[in-house]
Parts: sequence; structure tokens; C-alpha cells
Amino acid sequence: MTATALTRLVDRPEATPPPVGRRRRRRTSTSLTPLAGVGLGVTMLWFSLLVLIPLLAILVQASEGGWPAYWNALTSPQTVAALRLTVGESLLVTLVNIVMGTAIAWVLVRDRFWGQRILEVVIDIPFALPTIVAGLVLLSLYGPSSPLGVDWANTRVAVFLAFLFVTLPFVVRTVQPVLLELEPDVEEAAASLGASRLTAFRTVILPALAPAITSGAALSFARGISEYGSLVLLSGNLPYATEVASVRILSYVEGDKLTEAAAVASILLVVALVVIVALDIISRRVARHG
Repeated sequence: MTATALTRLVDRPEATPPPVGRRRRRRTSTSLTPLAGVGLGVTMLWFSLLVLIPLLAILVQASEGGWPAYWNALTSPQTVAALRLTVGESLLVTLVNIVMGTAIAWVLVRDRFWGQRILEVVIDIPFALPTIVAGLVLLSLYGPSSPLGVDWANTRVAVFLAFLFVTLPFVVRTVQPVLLELEPDVEEAAASLGASRLTAFRTVILPALAPAITSGAALSFARGISEYGSLVLLSGNLPYATEVASVRILSYVEGDKLTEAAAVASILLVVALVVIVALDIISRRVARHG
């Protein structure tokens, strides 16, 4: 090899990788394999049969009588009272569950105490207990023969307690796994930088828990506005007082007024979607702020 060629070889700059910020991202393929296409088709068909088609059927049924019939069904004083009670109590119960459910999940994950295993099982009872049995349990505890000396049957308090009982596990069970994955070292690092416990919780822990909390809150609210079985025995279903939307829908169905029943159901659907979207927006903002 000549001296000139050797000099050129030595002086040639080494191939260096491009800067990280300038690396080209690999194009992800959007094409589906035949097996994945079949799986996607079966999934969408199953989802349509179970969710989309029934929801469309409700909307079609609600529009059969035209706008006047739809509006009359929704502006009925009894229907308005039932919707106001259902949505109001469900929102209140959801707020309580956000606070108490997160606190219970925190205790179950961060503390060790006698009877913890029993508490873990008891929290899941509302999941497995038939709602009519839940109503009987609540009536025995808060009805005329209450061992506590209270009689809240046929009152708004009964509606609140029934909603609270059936929605208790949702926030607990969505927040608990996230807390298990959240290492205490993160809090210790924040404390070592001078952050107080409240500041560490607000800036480090809460943003990490926000998606789980909002998911549990959405499930809690959706369960609340649709609850029926636990209220039958306890609330008395009194018009303008303790009648909820699900009972009002059943009354319409029993009176062969399917269009009115579908109208009330469509309003519950819209309310649920609005609340779920609002909770998702709040969750994203809290996580972004953290």
C-alpha cells in the first residue's frame, strides 16, 4: 500500500451515528396479517352485537314518536325529578369514592395490619353480591328494624347508601395496582429535595394515580346511574322523592310506553358519556401538570 493511500485511510473520518434527535423513525407497518384481520373482524362484530347495535336500537326507538313525544317524555315532572335524583346522587357518590377509595387503596398497599386479608375480601363483596340481596342487607341495617336505631328507608339517604354500597370497590381496585407499582423511592427522592409530604403527593403521586382514579370514578358513576336492584327494597321508589331513573324506565316499559322509556335511557347514555369524557380530560391535565 502506498504512503498516499495509507494517509487517506488514516485521515478518513470514522462513521459516526447520526444524532439522536436526527435519527429517522422506523416506519411502522399498518398492514394486518390475515390472521390479525380475522381477529379484528371477529372483535368488531362481537362488539357491534353487544354494544353498538343495542345503543343504536335505543336511539331509533326513542325517535320513533318524533321530537314532540321525545321532549314530552323528558320534560315530565316525574321524569325530571328521577333524573335529577339519579345524576345528583351518582355524582356525590363518585366524589366520595374518589376520596375514600383512594385512601382505602393507600392503606391496603402501604400499611400492614391484622385483618388486612379479610378486608381485601370484604371490599369485593359488592361485586359478587346480587343487587337484590344488597338491598335486603341495607334494609336490615338501615330500615325500620335497624340494629343501629335509624330508619332511613324510603328517603334520599337510602338512595345514597345503596349507590355507595354497590360502587365502593371500583376506585379501590383501579388505584391499588398502580400504587403497588409505584416505588416508595420516588417519594423519598422528593423528600430529599425538600418537598413536603403534601407537595410530594400532589406533584409525584397524584399525577401517577390520576388515570386509575378517573377510570374508577367513571365506572362508579356509570354503575350509580344504572343501579336498580339494591334500591327496590330500601328506597320505596316514591315518585318525586326516591324514584330513580332506572325505576322510571321500568314504569314506562310496564305501561307499554317504549318510546318514553328509550328517551330516558338515551339521556342516561349521554350523561354517562359526558361524565366519562370530562373525567378523561381532567386525568390528562393532572398527569400533564405532574
